[in-house]
Amino acid sequence: MKRITIDPVTRLEGHGRIELFLDDEGDVANAYFIIPELRGFEQFCVGRPAEEMPRITDRICGVCPEAHHMASTKALDALFHVEPPAVTRKLRELFYSAFYVADHTTHFYALAGPDFVLGPDAPPAERNILGVVRKVGLEIGKQVIDARMRNHHVIKLMGGRGVHPVAGLPGGWSKPLLPGERLVAEEAARKNVEFALFSLKLFEDLILGNPGYVELILSDTFTHRTYSMGTVDAHNRVNFYDGMIRVVDPDGAEFVKYHPRDYAKHIAEHSEPWTYLKFPYLKGVGWRGFEDGKASGVYCATPLSRLNAADGMATPQAQAAYEKLYETMGSKRVGGRYQPVHYRLATHWARLVELLFAAERMLELATDPEICDPNVRAPVTATPTEGVGSVEAPRGTLTHHYWTDERGLLTRVNLIVGTTNNYAPIAMSVKKAAQGLIHKGIVVTEGLLNRIEMGFRAYDPCFGCATHALPGEMPLVVVIRDAAGRELQRLSQHV
Repeated sequence: MKRITIDPVTRLEGHGRIELFLDDEGDVANAYFIIPELRGFEQFCVGRPAEEMPRITDRICGVCPEAHHMASTKALDALFHVEPPAVTRKLRELFYSAFYVADHTTHFYALAGPDFVLGPDAPPAERNILGVVRKVGLEIGKQVIDARMRNHHVIKLMGGRGVHPVAGLPGGWSKPLLPGERLVAEEAARKNVEFALFSLKLFEDLILGNPGYVELILSDTFTHRTYSMGTVDAHNRVNFYDGMIRVVDPDGAEFVKYHPRDYAKHIAEHSEPWTYLKFPYLKGVGWRGFEDGKASGVYCATPLSRLNAADGMATPQAQAAYEKLYETMGSKRVGGRYQPVHYRLATHWARLVELLFAAERMLELATDPEICDPNVRAPVTATPTEGVGSVEAPRGTLTHHYWTDERGLLTRVNLIVGTTNNYAPIAMSVKKAAQGLIHKGIVVTEGLLNRIEMGFRAYDPCFGCATHALPGEMPLVVVIRDAAGRELQRLSQHV
């Protein structure tokens, strides 16, 4: 048996590598996506005051600190048994909507976009955000930069810092929104709506208008029929900040809908000896290994799975974009809702639908008459015990669960983050992509390796951002060995 190693595959939270094992015919017999680092956040937080958690856990990731900050803050609400004022919930969601626009913009244009705008086989030195700008024009590049700048300005304005926010408090927010700041948020939101509509049109022209890309999206190589998870509001529409967690089966039937505090009743985590990262699965189905279908407890939590789990979007233009996605992908309405789309590369399209929803929702909140109410914090009087906070991070359902003693010192911490939710389907996608692309007689090229990377890039920016460094280089080494372990060939990329 031959072995191909792609090491390292980097991401912001740590490092990973891909091990491919080829049989004697040259086909991929198995593949492993291995995370070799132990991070330990759940352990080194024990003994700290609980109120420090929103400022500690937002250091987990430089891409999505706002998501961890928000989930942690909501966990403190439950931990201290305090209900935030209505205006506080709106302020948090306004802040979070600005973050969503910025994050989805980054992933689509800087991380995933180069594969489609320039093509997966384009020279690596061109396959980056600068190459995208050269291809689509400086004016579009300026729009992308402006979108990130104005939303990070709102994040800093409301969150206290531009990267790692500090405004979240148990039962409240550290400062009200002043009238002048509200105008800044409103102007940013109006521009966001225009930018989101523009991005959807760009996707339609450049990607849906290219038969080769459509064939790639619809190919079996990047298709998996799993359960889909996402947070929904009272009308089963997508919501990022609050609601019930809904899971639908591969055919779209509701499997379970539960309050975030009950996650442990429905989600378990499987361990494998070859990686430190766990594999969450649905308790009600059980772990059957890395398999598709109803009999497998593997589920997905991504922008596409959020749309699959919901009955629609809560804003009008996003709803229209949602319907267009499902109609174009050939989904049929059953029982008043669309059947799930399982083409994993369509996640990039779903991400733009969510971008539009976040922009529209941001505008609704920025023009809410109550948004400048100065009463942004409820007093904390109860003894802390246990609390769960959950939001939809851009890359999946994010859960923070804290336990404390009567002094508010943490005795236990459990975190299930977006990357963890998707680890099993990511591993499955890497294996299926490798099996679909590598066969006897196939020459392993940089472009082929990039197509395997596309198998996981749809899921999580924290994997993808390191693969698109500014010069477009990602260090990879592929070593092909014979059954005895002797090196037959070594291929390097940017090492």
